[in-house]
Amino acid sequence: MATSVTTRASGAPSAPDTTVTARTSWFRNIAPTLIFLARRLLSSAVVLLAATFVVYLLLAFALDPLEDLRTSTQLNKEALIEARTRQLDLDTPPVIRYFKWLGALLTGDMGTAFRSGQSVTSMLGNALPNTVQLVALSVVIAIGLGVLVGIVSALRQYTRFDYSVTFLSFVLYSLPSFWVAVLLKLWGAIGFNDFLADPSIPPLVMVIVTLVSGVIWSSIIGGSTRTRWISFAASAVATVAALFFLSETNWLLDPGLGIAGVAVIGVGIAFAVVALSAGVQNRRVLYASLVMVAIGTALYYPLQYAFVYGSWWLMLGLLVTVAMVGVVVAKLFGGWEVSQTARAAIITGIGVGALIFIDRVMQVWLNYTRASQINHRPIATIGSATPGLSGDFWVKNLDTFTHLLLPTIALILISFASYTRYSRASLLEVMNQDYIRTARAKGLPERVVTMRHAFRNALIPLATVIPLDIASLFGGAIITERVFAIPGMGTMFIKALNERDPDPIMGYFLVTGALLVIASIAVDFIYAALDPRIRVNS
Repeated sequence: MATSVTTRASGAPSAPDTTVTARTSWFRNIAPTLIFLARRLLSSAVVLLAATFVVYLLLAFALDPLEDLRTSTQLNKEALIEARTRQLDLDTPPVIRYFKWLGALLTGDMGTAFRSGQSVTSMLGNALPNTVQLVALSVVIAIGLGVLVGIVSALRQYTRFDYSVTFLSFVLYSLPSFWVAVLLKLWGAIGFNDFLADPSIPPLVMVIVTLVSGVIWSSIIGGSTRTRWISFAASAVATVAALFFLSETNWLLDPGLGIAGVAVIGVGIAFAVVALSAGVQNRRVLYASLVMVAIGTALYYPLQYAFVYGSWWLMLGLLVTVAMVGVVVAKLFGGWEVSQTARAAIITGIGVGALIFIDRVMQVWLNYTRASQINHRPIATIGSATPGLSGDFWVKNLDTFTHLLLPTIALILISFASYTRYSRASLLEVMNQDYIRTARAKGLPERVVTMRHAFRNALIPLATVIPLDIASLFGGAIITERVFAIPGMGTMFIKALNERDPDPIMGYFLVTGALLVIASIAVDFIYAALDPRIRVNS
């Protein structure tokens, strides 16, 4: 068989291999990040290892697992002490016991609670989801409200609204968490449950709430005296109309949004998202967002049939579908910045989807409150679920919501204050930078200056605080979980501490320590995402 051989003339340049070049370029770009991540993980593992060693020794010298037996009056006290000593290996020096614990941990064994005989892994598996539900919901709401109020306060610097927010933030920040929790149980649960027996709003309350609402909105919107009075009147009329509707229709006893409510509030969400992201004068973005509202409203009734088989997997699938539809709608409207249109459309679609979800949960409210286990007192004060209550996906989610409502508010009130102060101070510092004055001198609208140039840079200091706060809340929600009797991480820690049981305490510390380590690494990557000048490398 003849073989064809192609030769290249001497000195002729060879064609570059684009595949090899692309792979080399990709490797050069990603390699520093991987090296940095490996170094941080290794150093963090060393720090966590040293911390567990110190904590284990402190527990070994501070806790006495035999204390209850030493004060016992049982005749076989000595035999019980000897048996527990063998069980906990107390004759072995604490340092040796630590390395035994560490060796078992490396094999996946986190130890066992010696009193209950339950493994620490299963205890964490039962406690961690309850804490995650509580912390995740409170952190998301606290960050959203705190950043929003802080930005408005910075933009209305030295106004009555700014002074009021500052005063309220310092008051909330100084309140003891257990006192806030007790007041919420008294007014938020007992008071509101009593109010539901006859949910009619007195005229005096309507007047007070209307005046407060008018003052708040006129302060937020600002502007000339005429604009303030118009804002005051509009918000007052809207507030009194809403309160009158709630009082006269007993809406609180059988709530619901309906297709009309979803459509109206959805349009409001669309205008708000577009006003903040692109400006309502950008018709492509506005029309794309309104199309998402129309699609969501048109699917209101078909989704009611799909919700019969409600599950979180279904919700996740719908969320992905919303994102895909938002991208398609943005492509159809085109424009020079499709990503901006897609972002606004997706956020609007998610908002409309959330309204439909909330409306579906509201539909089971009446039957939920009439259940014998609830007895017309739906706002719970203790626990994470109602014992003996059975129901479908929507009933269980409503029950979870009523149990998480008060502890979530307790955590929000305290976290909200710090986030408000951080975001206000950060935005004020950014607004005084030279590039902000340059953007204004170029004639850019104030919305563009604030949202595109100032807001992103103002988030950089918050990127340090928020991830670490999220991690510390898993350990810092101990008091809130204790007051509301939520079987979470804090309750597990307190119980193990009272029982002088070291293994559950070490499991608690290991989880919170690992979360803090992950949060500190996440801060570096968030920095790089917010500020292009920052590079994550080795």
